[in-house]
Amino acid sequence: MDSENQSQSLIARRFRGFLPVVVDLETAGFDPQRHALLEIAAIVINMDHAGWLEPGPTIACHVSPFVGAELDPRALAFNKIDPYHPFRAAIAESDAIKQVLNPVRKAVKSSACNRAILVGHNAHFDLGFLKAAIERTGFKRNPFHAFSVLDTVSLAGLTYGQTVLAKAARAAGLDWDDSEAHSAIYDAEQTARLFCRIVNQCRERGLPEGA
Repeated sequence: MDSENQSQSLIARRFRGFLPVVVDLETAGFDPQRHALLEIAAIVINMDHAGWLEPGPTIACHVSPFVGAELDPRALAFNKIDPYHPFRAAIAESDAIKQVLNPVRKAVKSSACNRAILVGHNAHFDLGFLKAAIERTGFKRNPFHAFSVLDTVSLAGLTYGQTVLAKAARAAGLDWDDSEAHSAIYDAEQTARLFCRIVNQCRERGLPEGA
């Protein structure tokens, strides 16, 4: 086995055949069946030859509300997204799902994993919206596990005593810019850094790893 394939197989062994992929979504509400998906960002987590985790490149796009979607004004006021702003360069939900999930599917295969596992802050919220969008668009062979997640709310609560993403990031020694928060790209990138920091710290402390 060459060094590249050996490195790729390490993460499969570390997470029992699951490839961690950070996902963050911005939405127009809390109901995945009714409210629009507006932004999606995903980051495949990589492992280097020494076994340390690091975030991969960010895959992201703005999404046009699906036909018949509801837009909750309170959600839009919170995330400050204008769904129909011409500079968003938003694409159809079906195209967005393909643009993000096709690379994830390829990463699962190249890392010798069986499935991706969604990593997120309040991860079940993101998984619910992602699954609803996949069902609406008819995307085949969803790479993500149907219900299991790795949630940085729980991990950060155990590690740092913080469950709010901004506070957890700061407790982990990461920079945080409030003006950038609540965009899918920024929150996904910060969540990816937080997840890697927590898992790498566990390794530094000699805690058991997958085998």
